[in-house]
Amino acid sequence: MRLRLPAVALVASLALSGCGLESANTFTPQAAPGQIAPLPDADGAEVVVGTKNFTEALILGKIAVIALQTAGFEVTDRSGIPGAAPARAAMLDGEVEVQWEYTGTGWLNYLGMPEGIPDRQEQYEAVRDADLANGLTWLPPAPANNTYAFAVRSEAVPELGGIDSLSDIAALPVEERTFCVESEFATRSDGFEPMLEAYGIPLGDPQGVPRENVSILDTGAVYTATDNGLCNFGEVFTTDGRIPALDLTVLADDRAFFPAYNVAPVVLTETLEQHPGIADVFAQITPLLTDDVLQQLNARVDVDGEDPADVALNWLLSEGLVARP
Repeated sequence: MRLRLPAVALVASLALSGCGLESANTFTPQAAPGQIAPLPDADGAEVVVGTKNFTEALILGKIAVIALQTAGFEVTDRSGIPGAAPARAAMLDGEVEVQWEYTGTGWLNYLGMPEGIPDRQEQYEAVRDADLANGLTWLPPAPANNTYAFAVRSEAVPELGGIDSLSDIAALPVEERTFCVESEFATRSDGFEPMLEAYGIPLGDPQGVPRENVSILDTGAVYTATDNGLCNFGEVFTTDGRIPALDLTVLADDRAFFPAYNVAPVVLTETLEQHPGIADVFAQITPLLTDDVLQQLNARVDVDGEDPADVALNWLLSEGLVARP
């Protein structure tokens, strides 16, 4: 899931974060060229890849490291930067040259904009254009949109009248409008209460969602509680591997309330000008990264216990992007 910080906290963290990031000491397997071929502008040039310290970021980071190595770069792997603010600072300071990021995170948290943009292309173009002034180039995003959503255990869908969208909740009896959410989401300006308002079932209204219908839980507990039927609707992140592992069904955000959080490669503009082939490498990767693909890759780490580097390599191999050496 994305790490999001309030703008004030982000500024403070950026001011406190220092230089001197250490290279990751985790092993990254080698690969031979496949569809990704050696680039003439690489030729052993050094490039630094960074990642935040959560499952999806680590997998995507390893995908980037393996792909760029295969293209001929000498890659320094700085996986596991502890948090969004230090990860952003590392790029602004030039310590990291390539990193995956989320369009909504860039727009809301890093650039401090008051509202996200639900339209995926518009959100991407807005953050891309604004961040150029910071010396950062956002390459085209993947289809995967790791935003907030609500899910229901799949076996309950028929019991709830075949529900498939958030709008359908309003047609349910009040006693069936039960929710499990994490505390941070419950208080966000783009979170739970505004979402209920947007869908016409306001929190605290006896004809909307009574407060006693809401359970505030830790993030991980929300998934389990939803699967166990403590509530009908649990807050989830749309690319989380626990969604397929627990057989949860994600409801459509049919009123486009939640901002877009598509994942995209971000490259130092100076580095990209020196090595434009980096964009060609990612152009072969990003179109393949859908919500379903990231759910499966995340589940292999979080549910099956595999190493992110192995998951990254096996996915690249399965897509023919690289080959075994």
